[in-house]
Amino acid sequence: MDFLLLFKAAIMGLVEGITEFLPISSTGHLILAGQLLDFWTLEKRDMFAVAVQIGAIAAVIYEYWGKLWGALIGAFTGQEQGRRLSINLIVASIPIVIIGLTFGDVVKEYLFNAITVAIALIIGGFIILWAERRQHDIVTHEVDDLSFKQATLIGLIQCLALFPGTSRSGSTIIGSLFLGISRKAAAEFSFFLGIPVLMGAGLLDMYKMRHELHSNDFGVLAVGIIVAFISALIVIRALIRYVSKHDFTVFAYYRIGFGLIILATWWTGWVHW
Repeated sequence: MDFLLLFKAAIMGLVEGITEFLPISSTGHLILAGQLLDFWTLEKRDMFAVAVQIGAIAAVIYEYWGKLWGALIGAFTGQEQGRRLSINLIVASIPIVIIGLTFGDVVKEYLFNAITVAIALIIGGFIILWAERRQHDIVTHEVDDLSFKQATLIGLIQCLALFPGTSRSGSTIIGSLFLGISRKAAAEFSFFLGIPVLMGAGLLDMYKMRHELHSNDFGVLAVGIIVAFISALIVIRALIRYVSKHDFTVFAYYRIGFGLIILATWWTGWVHW
């Protein structure tokens, strides 16, 4: 067993767990961390960046099990709030599933690189700053009360996250503000929306790579997923407390600053991205 590889997998899992639900792009950070650590082969690294998200999503299921189970039961029993949440999650997941299955491999081939990530980080940072300076009239305060139209639009907005560096949580939460959804409800719906999308993407990528994976490789994946689960659980609880009192301006400045650092190190040749 290569303990250095396992250590790198743990770092990658930590990066995933910390960044998955913050509006700073987990995929972008995983691409950068993977290059800096010279982690695994390129093909396995790209697969790991998607598969490790299973750990973060497992943290959502663990933290919100009661609400998610209620939604599932409500879908079959006709309980209004549970049925509505279930339908909204299904509807919002459809666009990215269709587009992801159609263009996912193309995105990985041409856009999974540091420069794309840097540009997306900077552009997304300025969008967040612009969005936070606008007045938002909140009409939906709880995740159970989202309308069918709101869920559909959030699902379309989520498709922007296919571009590495954009941030799935950032695009859905900021987009939700423009739809009149409270920060807490937007964050929770973004958490829930990641369950079918990221879980499915992770399992699909591992299935595609099944002939390339060896028994030791599953240990590397397990370490990353476990670390991602633990760190994501901490971040989820902290983020819900944070969004109840603060906006996302600090994350916007982080995105812009980090993106500029990546471009500067690439331009000067300090780091061979």
